[in-house]
Amino acid sequence: MSPEPLALCMFGLLLLGLFMGHPLAFVLGGTAVLGAILAGKTMVLGIVINRIFGDVLDNYTLIAIPLFVLMARFLSDSGVTDRMFEALRLLLSRVRGGLALAVVFISILLAATTGIIGASITVMGVMALRPMLQYGYAPTLTTGVIAASGCLGILIPPSIMLILMASYSPLSVGELFAGSMIPGVLLGLAYALYVYVISVLRPDLAPAVEPDEKISRGALLRMLALEALPPLVLIFGILGSLLAGIATATEASAIGAVLALLIVILRGRFTLSTFYGAMLETGRTSAMILFIVLGATAFTGVFNITGGLRATQDIIRSLDMEPWMLLTMMMAIVFVLGAFLDWTGIVLLSFPIFLPIVQEMEGVSLLWFVVLMAVVLQTSFLTPPFGYALFYLRSIAPREVRTGHIIRGVLPFIAIIVVMCFLVAFFPQLVTWLPSALYS
Repeated sequence: MSPEPLALCMFGLLLLGLFMGHPLAFVLGGTAVLGAILAGKTMVLGIVINRIFGDVLDNYTLIAIPLFVLMARFLSDSGVTDRMFEALRLLLSRVRGGLALAVVFISILLAATTGIIGASITVMGVMALRPMLQYGYAPTLTTGVIAASGCLGILIPPSIMLILMASYSPLSVGELFAGSMIPGVLLGLAYALYVYVISVLRPDLAPAVEPDEKISRGALLRMLALEALPPLVLIFGILGSLLAGIATATEASAIGAVLALLIVILRGRFTLSTFYGAMLETGRTSAMILFIVLGATAFTGVFNITGGLRATQDIIRSLDMEPWMLLTMMMAIVFVLGAFLDWTGIVLLSFPIFLPIVQEMEGVSLLWFVVLMAVVLQTSFLTPPFGYALFYLRSIAPREVRTGHIIRGVLPFIAIIVVMCFLVAFFPQLVTWLPSALYS
């Protein structure tokens, strides 16, 4: 079979497997085997296995993924976020949308200490969902702000998505962390601005509430500062050592895991059962991600060796578009794929096709392109029918909160992400300024 029909067959089999409900990792691996058989080149499977051992199992940067997952679980077990949210809830209780603003601000801090969305959405959902509903917040705004803010952990460093992107691109983890810092924080602040504006325009959606506890504002500020200190130390330990060039991404993740464990111990929350649970969850989450990496490596290996990759790139080049039109088309493809695929699969499938073409464009920064793609991938967690954040929130939401509430709630935040994509596209300095200041 020639490369062009083979490329269509492999992507067709991939979509068929996904719509049949099979796990992405096994769909990717199975499609790789079927693609090799269709191409009449089953010997390439041996080359792909060697590539998996060389490019994946020997990639020490990927060790950072389980370590960051473990760090996130330790931080969740420490109970720091519970007290921080309580202090912010009381401080902002008289402000319109104060509880929703507290969710956004805590989520930004959580994003800088976790790197995964499951932990952030689950923690914020358990802490904030029922109180917000009890105080009269609309289910759409409540679920939307929790789901969207919980996804910031995949964009704001340290992010396991950025680590995986760095592993499959010429960029370093430090460059990607620095480049995504400003867009990630700005996106979180944009969420907060939307919450405040909608609360003022529609006070029925987010009413101000009287605090239950009679605690002075000074005592609340001291409580907030005390509870914020451990996460800030954790952030400084990870990002400070990495951006300063003292530690690699893998070493920084180990520092973060150790600091998070110390926080659990110092707060008297350490038990053997919670430690075992943290290890078990880390193993499950890391195995899920790395299985997808293995499947995607097999898929792209067969796709490349049988000529499908070059054929696809030639088709894109033959479109004879202006660079900005080509980049827009790439981002649109990523956006559409986000409604059906996990971010891991999107990164591993699109990078081999897109990155060589982007590197050929004059005046286009590869760092800017990858960070822009990371911003677009924020939508992949929120867009139905397969947005992971929707499923996480549905699993912890009470019965009165319907799936329709969750979907309608995230739509404004998807629009905000699209606006942020345009800002990053028109102002590349939002991405390139900090890395150039740190590494030039």
